[in-house]
Amino acid sequence: MKKLVVVLLLFVAVAQAQESKQVPQITVTGEGKLKVMPDEVLLSLAVENNGKDALEVKKKNDEHVAKVLQVIKRFDIATADFQTEQVSLYKNYDNASKNSTYVAHQTLTIYLKNLSKYDALLVDVMEAGINSIQGVEFKVSKIAEYETQVRKSAMVEAKKKATDYISELPGQKVGKAIVVSDSSFTQYPRSLFSEMKAIEMVADGKEAPKETLAIGSLEINVTVTVTFALE
Repeated sequence: MKKLVVVLLLFVAVAQAQESKQVPQITVTGEGKLKVMPDEVLLSLAVENNGKDALEVKKKNDEHVAKVLQVIKRFDIATADFQTEQVSLYKNYDNASKNSTYVAHQTLTIYLKNLSKYDALLVDVMEAGINSIQGVEFKVSKIAEYETQVRKSAMVEAKKKATDYISELPGQKVGKAIVVSDSSFTQYPRSLFSEMKAIEMVADGKEAPKETLAIGSLEINVTVTVTFALE
């Protein structure tokens, strides 16, 4: 029995020694970057009206929203690409005048997949009743494909960097990847100034500018940290 215990302990000790043996390795980083032009835009728009009678305020706001929806449909935007995000009706009380008013507010989002319609759509929905732009976010329809491309570029750079280092060490070469960690982000361009300027011009009865869109570019950045075993 004692002999069996000794054999088992020896086996465990050898296994632990093998596990604790360090594997020669190298850790490097690789970067991938790509700038692409957006071809879609997500608009967040709002209709808001106020007055002393709650029902009248709500009715007026609903009428404006109905007109805006008609405009959206005229641009052949799919039903799945626009929706109501928020609806509210609340009472405001002015302590100074001791008067109260009601405010009706509704927010709509439009996913516009054809940027050539952007200027005309923006002007038409404002004339229909939109009086506030909550946000404009540009997007890329094939973003997943571009991100895959950038990730591959980052890994290629990491492998090349490791190979460059090891080329100066005789008798060694880069083996399998042991650990891979990712640090990536996509920077989406946003536009606010040009749209607000267009709103002010329409409100003043002036002709809207022919071009209000400054798209910019979308930047995809990927950084990978890779630990390779050395053979």
